[in-house]
Amino acid sequence: MELKTLIDNLTDNGCRANDVARARVLYECGETDALIKHLRKCRCDLVEKMHDSQRKVDRMDCLIRQAQKEAKKEE
Repeated sequence: MELKTLIDNLTDNGCRANDVARARVLYECGETDALIKHLRKCRCDLVEKMHDSQRKVDRMDCLIRQAQKEAKKEE
């Protein structure tokens, strides 16, 4: 993998600038094991963001269901 590909992928995936910079340093220093560990941490951060978004969607679904129940009562 080349550095540009790594940086582009991290940026496209929404990784924070400091995480991208850290990955660049590790890549340039040849610290493959540390880079892999860092990439796994970035992945975990993205998964947590995904879970947060899913919780928000679930809450919206609940609000929609409640509103639908209220609308049926009013009919």
